[in-house]
Amino acid sequence: MAKAVCVNGYKRPAGAAEDAGEGRAARKRRKADGGGRGPEEKSSRLTAALFGEDCEINHDQLYELLKYAALGKCHNATQPSWCRIYHQSHLAGVVVIVLQETSQLHFYKFYLQFKHLRKVFRHRFTLTTSANFLASLYGEGANLKPQNTAQGLTSTSSECVPKSSKLQCDPILRKYGEKKRGLTSYTLTLEEQKKNDYPIKGSPGCKGYIYTECDQQRTDSSPLFGLDCEMCLTAKGNEVTRVSLVDAQGQCLLNELVKPESTVVNYRTRFSGITKKMLLPVKTRLPDIQTRLKKMLPHDAVLVGHSLNADLQALEMIHPSVIDTSLLFARNEGRRFKLKFLAKAVLGKEIQCEQKLGHDPAEDARAALELAQFFIEQGPAKVAELNLEMLLMTEKLAEVSQNKAALQPRRCRVQNQLNEPPHLSKPCFLDCLQMTGQKPLLLGRQELDSSGLCQSNLSTSNKQILQRALEDVPLSTFSIIQFSLGPEYVASHLLAGLCEKVRSKLTDMLTIYAGPFEESFCLKSVKKEFGRCGPIQSLTVVTETYQPYVCIQYEVLEAAQLAVESLNGAEVAGSCIKVQRPVTAAMLDCDVLIKELELDVENEGVIYVAGLKKSLTEADLQEEFSQLKDLETLFLPKDLQSGKHRNCCFLKFQKSQSAVDALEVINGWTVKGSKLRSRNALASGHLWRWIWQMNHSNEKQGGNILCEKMEQASDSEQDLRKKVKKLDHHIKKLYRSLQDNTLCVVLFPGVNSMHGSQSGLGLMGIKDDGGRSAC
Repeated sequence: MAKAVCVNGYKRPAGAAEDAGEGRAARKRRKADGGGRGPEEKSSRLTAALFGEDCEINHDQLYELLKYAALGKCHNATQPSWCRIYHQSHLAGVVVIVLQETSQLHFYKFYLQFKHLRKVFRHRFTLTTSANFLASLYGEGANLKPQNTAQGLTSTSSECVPKSSKLQCDPILRKYGEKKRGLTSYTLTLEEQKKNDYPIKGSPGCKGYIYTECDQQRTDSSPLFGLDCEMCLTAKGNEVTRVSLVDAQGQCLLNELVKPESTVVNYRTRFSGITKKMLLPVKTRLPDIQTRLKKMLPHDAVLVGHSLNADLQALEMIHPSVIDTSLLFARNEGRRFKLKFLAKAVLGKEIQCEQKLGHDPAEDARAALELAQFFIEQGPAKVAELNLEMLLMTEKLAEVSQNKAALQPRRCRVQNQLNEPPHLSKPCFLDCLQMTGQKPLLLGRQELDSSGLCQSNLSTSNKQILQRALEDVPLSTFSIIQFSLGPEYVASHLLAGLCEKVRSKLTDMLTIYAGPFEESFCLKSVKKEFGRCGPIQSLTVVTETYQPYVCIQYEVLEAAQLAVESLNGAEVAGSCIKVQRPVTAAMLDCDVLIKELELDVENEGVIYVAGLKKSLTEADLQEEFSQLKDLETLFLPKDLQSGKHRNCCFLKFQKSQSAVDALEVINGWTVKGSKLRSRNALASGHLWRWIWQMNHSNEKQGGNILCEKMEQASDSEQDLRKKVKKLDHHIKKLYRSLQDNTLCVVLFPGVNSMHGSQSGLGLMGIKDDGGRSAC
């Protein structure tokens, strides 16, 4: 059995780095010979938390995914923070298909025409727009010129550069030397503690502080404990509001909220994650925590933390033996690395993610502990090499930028320096691919010539690009294929016209008419009954008819559809009513569109539930629905302006049949006195958010201008519809030609124009044996 080798906090089988290139080459040879994946080969899998409000991905996050998929752990790439690839080393390749001049608007305007895309890819996300889209995919410091090496292949980018004599000047080696030492060599001395503002026994500023009484002699086998606190600003200063303690195995021993003694001035929720509501029921005070910590710590315990002095000061406790990771990973001139950076660079872990509300002290304590363990186990020399590698990469990127400036007339720009402020370039993983002997493929309007330089080729047709892709993609491990609708279809006035047509159709799909009612009907009763189908945006009485009707516009598609299905022919406010959508030319295919949305691969296993009381919290709903089999996720939509949740939710199940069973159970189910209604979902998380934004947009044009733009859009829409259909067919043909276990990402980059910007859209999946993306 191969022994696990630890590289920057990751474990991989010995020899994995050396065999990765040969594995992919063997797979390609096998495909060329007509063979498939062997029975012993694992299938790669892709999972992503793209449900609810976590569906907007920026280009840095997309870069994370592509870098890890292309390079893997053996080249110091880390798992992306928003999704996960299992068995990355078994990927046959990575193919990125870019549909230039398109946005999320185009995908949903021509949803029925994109038949292949909407049926194959399980994962979808909204993509933020970028001024320089293509460059953002492969890193702004990209050096696309192939590297010529004497040996041909090189195993890692760091091995291509000899060690510098500067290594001997590293602050870590100056302090600790190169040999491995035990943990006692890394605990702070009394002088170091005084210098870094640690609470010291007998110090005048520490009067009243609690001493842990851990006075036993430390040895290299003494137990390590990670400690981290979150603080709020009070009238007294920084006071503890949460304390976490983890043991050497990473087990959380203590994770407790603490009520401050003084009045809170600032909860610092963005960093602490603490809110006023969280602390209201808390009875634990600082003396309680001090007593518990004192009892929990053995007499030879060594505390580990990042800038641990601040935590001990806030705890008003004195401990004689500490390891401070902000000082352990030393830098020149007294500078310190942030814990978030060290966790990612050394351990390959993402902590303190922006998606979370505040920091998790248990997560931070565990990260600091693992950093200290890594330092002790690997030794100063190994750690110094990591820092040196980062420094060399930065210097290399600076040299690349200078070379690019010299070659500017001959090469495509990666950044428009006249329009954008200078910023630190991201490391380019295409450089690393070429240094390992793998030549990336770039086809479309911008292509790589034989020298590795990027050239424009505007005359190439989509059909020619497809033919070249079918020939060249199987020979490359990383490909970017660019198709285009053509500039004549993305003029700003046409885009504005399309936008208005989509907005108009969405409004019609969200609107229902109900009636007729008696002259003296109770409007409150009508609003209550129709409100059980979902959140209502507006309700008006139509008086132009012989008897009154009601026009209701909902905020979600499912609510309008549920009203049509459940209340048409029902008795409401004393009248037997008819419920229908507006009848317009654009709505003639509404039933077809609703059916296709319901069958969309992204909506498999997802149901919509309405009729919830607004007083119900997410925790209440989790408890209510806990008996449902295979429930995976619950999404409670919020008003994007007020932040208040709506009277509906979405439930995602691990299996489609479990969702079907749940529908039967939930319909008619009563929760806290409220009768629930449910149906299959129509709009996934990213689509729900986009519909809300379109529905609440204030950018509607004036009458004559709008009519003119919509007429111009109608003139070219038929041609555009044909072009989109052909484009979908091209992608289908290319996708079917891909080898199984290939990661495929299709990107609608988004559009910026004088009439505003339209966000992009991403679809992704790993092709499995059935020609569909694996989840």
